[in-house]
Amino acid sequence: MLCYIDWNPSPEAFAIGTYSVRWYSLLWCLGLLLAYVIVQRLYKQQKLGEEKFEPLFIYCFLGVLIGARLGHCIFYEPAYYLGSMKGFWEMLIPFHQMPDGSWKFTGYEGLASHGGALGLIVAMVLYWRKMKIRPWIVMDNIAIAVPFTACCIRLGNLMNSEIIGKTTDVAWAFIFHCRESLVNGEAVPRHASQLYEAIAYFIIGLAGVMIYYRWYKSQSMAEKSPVAVGTGFYFGFCLTTIFIFRFFVEFLKKEQVDFEQDMALDMGQLLSIPFVLFGCWFMYRAKQKAAS
Repeated sequence: MLCYIDWNPSPEAFAIGTYSVRWYSLLWCLGLLLAYVIVQRLYKQQKLGEEKFEPLFIYCFLGVLIGARLGHCIFYEPAYYLGSMKGFWEMLIPFHQMPDGSWKFTGYEGLASHGGALGLIVAMVLYWRKMKIRPWIVMDNIAIAVPFTACCIRLGNLMNSEIIGKTTDVAWAFIFHCRESLVNGEAVPRHASQLYEAIAYFIIGLAGVMIYYRWYKSQSMAEKSPVAVGTGFYFGFCLTTIFIFRFFVEFLKKEQVDFEQDMALDMGQLLSIPFVLFGCWFMYRAKQKAAS
């Protein structure tokens, strides 16, 4: 047991009076800031115009937040959130109704990455229709930044000790002290699945997407490049790699909801399959377009 990583950090980074700021919120903001800086730089390099960039952040922020929240409530806990007016309002507002009838601010406790991805796609559709920019340019530029944001969000999950892994005896196992980690009342070593995902997404962004984009830049941004922005390659690459890893890492995760216990593939895996298929198709389409 002494070799394992004892993990029990406070989810609160600091407090201002009675209001506490959580690590999860800070890491979400850091992920959004990284995406903002990366995409802003891409817009400048591609001479797309500052006036077209500024609205993009609002569209994407709202799309990811709304999609992630609805995705969690509908995919993972539909009976609670859709079964009563109390649950319905808790799905929409960041408050929880207490037993005495009062409402307590809790933030949005429960966000699903698959829902966030769908929400982001809807937001980009609305954005490019409003701003009159070629859709694949927008989607590719966003995809270059997405893995870094996803990395930060999973680190936030780690600080919250949520989305924990299954029990294990590997040397790098974490001992989480949350209620979900207990077996017969005792915290046991588990896979740090949140950390696995964070590392994978960082590698996808840094060693994958950014290397491809640097190659594209070295070709003076040739339109016929197989990795040209605007072909859908980066969007497809992002979907394929992220959700392939998500599919396999689910085998190491503890079930998030009870109904997954008897499923051969859990909800996260079932939702990942169409994203992977669409991602492969987008990359194939990009290759065909470059060859034509």
